[in-house]
Amino acid sequence: MDREQARKRIEELRDILWENSRKYYVENAPTMSDFDYDHLMHELEDLENDFPEFRSPDSPTQKVGSDLERGFAQYPHRYPMLSLGNTYNIGEIEDFVRRAEKELGQASFTYSCELKFDGTAICLTYRNGRLFRALTRGDGVVGDDVTANVRRISNVPLRLSGSGWPDEFEIRGEILMPYESFDRLNQERLENEDPPFANPRNAASGSLKLIDPSEVAKRGLMCTLYHIPAQSIAFATHSEALDAAASWGLPVSDKRRIAHGIGEIEDYINYWDTERKFLPYATDGIVIKINELPYQSALGYTAKSPRWAVAFKFQAEEALTRLVSIDYQVGRTGAVTPVANLEPVQLAGTVVKRATLNNEDFMSMMDIRVGDWVKVIKGGEIIPKIIDVDLTRRPGDSVKPEFPSVCPDCGTPLVKDEDEAKRFCPNTDGCPTQIKGKLVHFLGRKAMNVIAGDATVDQMFNLGLVRTPADFYSLDMSKLLMLDGWKEKSARRFLDSLRASREVPFERVLFALGIRYVGETTAKEIARHFGDIDSIASASLEQLSEVKDVGDVIARSLYDYFRDDRHLSDINRLKEAGLRFSVEGKTVSSDALAGKTIVVSGNFSISRDDVKRLIESNGGKNASSVSSRTTYLLAGSKPGPEKVKKAGELGVRIISEAEFMDMIPSAGSVRAPEDDVEPTLF
Repeated sequence: MDREQARKRIEELRDILWENSRKYYVENAPTMSDFDYDHLMHELEDLENDFPEFRSPDSPTQKVGSDLERGFAQYPHRYPMLSLGNTYNIGEIEDFVRRAEKELGQASFTYSCELKFDGTAICLTYRNGRLFRALTRGDGVVGDDVTANVRRISNVPLRLSGSGWPDEFEIRGEILMPYESFDRLNQERLENEDPPFANPRNAASGSLKLIDPSEVAKRGLMCTLYHIPAQSIAFATHSEALDAAASWGLPVSDKRRIAHGIGEIEDYINYWDTERKFLPYATDGIVIKINELPYQSALGYTAKSPRWAVAFKFQAEEALTRLVSIDYQVGRTGAVTPVANLEPVQLAGTVVKRATLNNEDFMSMMDIRVGDWVKVIKGGEIIPKIIDVDLTRRPGDSVKPEFPSVCPDCGTPLVKDEDEAKRFCPNTDGCPTQIKGKLVHFLGRKAMNVIAGDATVDQMFNLGLVRTPADFYSLDMSKLLMLDGWKEKSARRFLDSLRASREVPFERVLFALGIRYVGETTAKEIARHFGDIDSIASASLEQLSEVKDVGDVIARSLYDYFRDDRHLSDINRLKEAGLRFSVEGKTVSSDALAGKTIVVSGNFSISRDDVKRLIESNGGKNASSVSSRTTYLLAGSKPGPEKVKKAGELGVRIISEAEFMDMIPSAGSVRAPEDDVEPTLF
């Protein structure tokens, strides 16, 4: 791989990893298994080592993911919460042991082996024996205050027992949702026409961020704690610290063991690789830590993880079952996805009945057929997928399935772009499944947040009540009472949530429109860049491409969407219904940068996000790429060489951070963590 290929791949990997990190930590809806995520992270680490000129402090290899959300007070962690290095290879655990023994020399030390719980990280602070504050991991430096919610978790003591606890200390661990609570919650969600959670980890994280603590109390969460920062206690070993915590009434796992070498570590791993299947909660690996606290300090930390601990992650659990049939589902974007219907099988704590077959190429590569016995895993304990076919058990009369050439719903001939793996139904505004999918998307929690599920939308569509999003705002009590099982209370609840949706901010309204390729984050960037819907509708392809994260494909999708009279007509009806189609409440400090488009590249004394906020708050616009419309390239240390080159070719002025700060009336700064504050795990 040459230098330019490496640069492009590094940028691609960073985008993929940050997007999945956001979905994992914030949306609790990961689209990638842990195994695939870790594989891409290791690829990025290797490329950054091979091409150090492309290293960046903003890379996911240098920073932990963030679960920060609006609506919660936020406080700094006394000691940063870092992530763990992890591996699926026992050989790398052996390497970890060899490195520790080499670096610590003749010192005598042990290892603490512990289960790796599959929940959401939490940091508890106790002051004078009472629970003072509970923070999520956040971005590792700052966390969301969820104290009121954690107080409603039954096994978290509000007051410590025993004696000997410090006046103030932190203890870290995980909030978990046991399988029994998970199954009960998902059953309730299905009955209420809400989408079920994919796994207990997502359910625990989502429950911890509920606004109403009384609802949290109903979710059946539990807590397990596994780390006290060494700076706040006076113990010789990690194990002694946890024993003390248990004596104070804190929920510490009783499954941990002390190991004296790699043999005992491997015995512990092998034991729990089997026995974990009988636990009442999800685990996904083993954590190995140097037990003696002075030696932890001696080994120290990397930018995002400790050198004295490592996680071994179990390979995904497998099961063999029979493929009963294949459905071809049409999504709201028109993509046709084959889905395997399986004989039900227990896997990683849940019953699996279906698994995606991805696309036509995947089916052909696997040579998969109805009646086959297939091996199924839950990648990262999340997403069921088929990884192998047992050809020795294939029926003699099996027939290779034929991927449909026309839409299974509306009969329109399917199309396949050269750069797409999937086939699409191009009948975007006439295919019933696509229409209903877009209507469901429009009402979704992260879009307009209107109380209605798939079954309700299906009824409304079949009765001819809705065809476009604007039709929802024409519904009244009499029409809603036509729905099967609906009474006045149900109708009133729906109308109230519809009324509340008029307060949804513009970026979510834009996301709700369901424009192909425009996800939640991209919609936010587009809304902030242009400010209102009319500016987006009138923008040229080049202007659309200037928005952060908007490439040629997304720009073309936006451009085509706003040149369809049907879409413009529906938007006008939504405007008349009172929806917000412009950014409101945007703080503007000055107009010093009014009319100026600035591309930011490189590293600065403050974060790049803060630099971009300064540009916007002083009337300027941010752009992701240098073009003839760019006013300045704001270059920090180590700016992108291609952007510098392009600016030179186009005659775009390159300015430094100092020059930029001189252009605006005042600029705040963000204080970095103290250099002398030692970070700590989790």
